[in-house]
Amino acid sequence: MSQFTFVNDLKSAVRMDEPITSGPAPRWMKKSVESSSSFLNTSRKTNELMAIKKTPSKTPNRSKSPASRSASNTPAKPKTPGGDRFIPSRMSTNFDISNFKMNQENENLDLSPTQSDYRKAMSENLHGCDINNVRVLSYQNKAPAPPDGYQNALKVVYSQSKTPMNIRGATRYIPHAPDRILDAPEIVDDYYLNLIDWSFSNILAVALGTSVYLWNADTGSIDQLLDLEGADYVTSLSWVPNGNLLSVGTALGPVQLWDASQTKRLRIMNSHSSRVGAMSWNSHILTTGCRNGELVHNDVRQKEHVVGTIQSHTQEVCGLKWSTDGRYLASGGNDNLLNVYSGLPGQTTYQSEPIYSFSQHQAAVKALDWCPWQTNVLASGGGTADRTIRFWNCNNGQCINSVNANSQVCAILWSKTYRELVSAHGFANNQLIIWKYPSLTKVAELTGHTNRILNLAMSPDGSTVLSAGADETLRMWKCFLPDPNKKKEQEKRSFRPTILGPGLR
Repeated sequence: MSQFTFVNDLKSAVRMDEPITSGPAPRWMKKSVESSSSFLNTSRKTNELMAIKKTPSKTPNRSKSPASRSASNTPAKPKTPGGDRFIPSRMSTNFDISNFKMNQENENLDLSPTQSDYRKAMSENLHGCDINNVRVLSYQNKAPAPPDGYQNALKVVYSQSKTPMNIRGATRYIPHAPDRILDAPEIVDDYYLNLIDWSFSNILAVALGTSVYLWNADTGSIDQLLDLEGADYVTSLSWVPNGNLLSVGTALGPVQLWDASQTKRLRIMNSHSSRVGAMSWNSHILTTGCRNGELVHNDVRQKEHVVGTIQSHTQEVCGLKWSTDGRYLASGGNDNLLNVYSGLPGQTTYQSEPIYSFSQHQAAVKALDWCPWQTNVLASGGGTADRTIRFWNCNNGQCINSVNANSQVCAILWSKTYRELVSAHGFANNQLIIWKYPSLTKVAELTGHTNRILNLAMSPDGSTVLSAGADETLRMWKCFLPDPNKKKEQEKRSFRPTILGPGLR
């Protein structure tokens, strides 16, 4: 029997399915024992504390202060969802779709709308969402907003190094009061007429009822040029560029040409049978627009002065302007149309159809002017129902910008000194607004007229703008005075001697 006992002991020693009792306990067994013991200890302490709380105290707690009472009743603040805004959130990231988007190749396929919609629908059915809107990395929180009144200290460092362009430009002083006010009794209060113009020789022509007066800005003298008879009255004025010839449009249709230097009428042109409300010069060609919507090109050197006729407006022409290079003619009418025609200085034939016809304005288009440094850019303004200033690129016929003036636009003039323009308005603000171009931010608002502004004119040097109002006043605004520092620099450059000899320019 002893041999069987030995065999049994040997088998029991080499068996691997039973725990080995000899030797130290493994590490995992130690950890499990420690965790179970700590759990038993904490549960035992919790039971003891609960038993203590259930046992009532013999002495009441009378020293409990209101502060401690309020602190105990105050609810705890809810914790914000975890996750740093600089570390992607794994909970909201779809790794399968992210892996697919990172490994897919960009396919530049020209798909039809039907095929693209089919692909999108199949993607949503397969993935459960639109994979184009799925982000590879998803972040939990956004950057916190700064407190009210907070200013970054680094702004001081950057602002001290260099002044921004917009702040530097805003330091220009613009007088908000007119430099001079002139009386204009009996000026016709009609939106569709153009009753003032300023010549290159610094003479202002003003139409007051049946008369035309000339005011010399250098001497301040006033002379009467003409006085119409009967029921006729003056409806438009226009100086020839770089000359003393003044064209006068009348209510009955004839257009008169006057030599202002000699106070002499040169000729009468019977081009229209209704009042002429707008005129514009292109070299020796005078273009006139009348009440029935007709445009006529007149060569003032010839006896048979009519060289072209255009009938593209159905109502009165109230705005007419040739570009400075003579390439384009813009006309605006009471039919809410703005037409642009092609032309060249001194040409003998003219097209009868416009190259562009814009109908975006919702009211009569009277305010027109061409940009002096971009001769293909036209600014136009609409009446009371429109109140919008639009800018057109006449090389391609596109509207490049627009701004809502919130008031009837009566006239527009570009500045010759700054990249700005001034607009005159009627109902309801009766003011002048200076706009920065091309940002179209307001530089200044000039008020003073008690009624709507009818027309604008600019002095030859481009520093002064004259506004004619229905309140029978003419107001001069020195809003484009040149910078004296820049003027001195330009004078130094102009008088700088050249390499050919001193003082030779």
